[in-house]
Amino acid sequence: MANRKENFSPRIDNRKAFHEYFIEAKVECGIALLGSEVKSIRYGKAQINEAFARIEKGALVLHNAHIDPYAMGNAHHEPLRERLLLAHKREIRRLENELKVKGTTLVPLAVYFKDGRVKVEIGVARGKQQFDKRATIKKKEQDRELRRATMSHRR
Repeated sequence: MANRKENFSPRIDNRKAFHEYFIEAKVECGIALLGSEVKSIRYGKAQINEAFARIEKGALVLHNAHIDPYAMGNAHHEPLRERLLLAHKREIRRLENELKVKGTTLVPLAVYFKDGRVKVEIGVARGKQQFDKRATIKKKEQDRELRRATMSHRR
């Protein structure tokens, strides 16, 4: 464990995805970035709320992920460009089979650093209806109330 790099970089989560979709499966994959994009992500200057992924010509491609240009660099990149996601062919084939079900899509759930490399967690998602969203919110509130009750009971 001595050779592992310390991880002080932020984790950029897509909280909207968990509200809008049921997440059925998750895959961790790498992402092909420019150096200035890596620096921007390390400073937390990225947004994946409106992003989605597609399988195009046998490769995973991330669309609409906004990575701000690095302020102190001289090489500027396009903030909303398409970015290639790095995954094994068998994982891409498995995702392709799961996407054949109607109403499913690929949604990025988080961007984070692992051993000094940027990783993207992709989820196979199925859209929620309005009543599903209300039920999820109600369950979270009940869990919160239960935790509060048990915490006050311990004192």
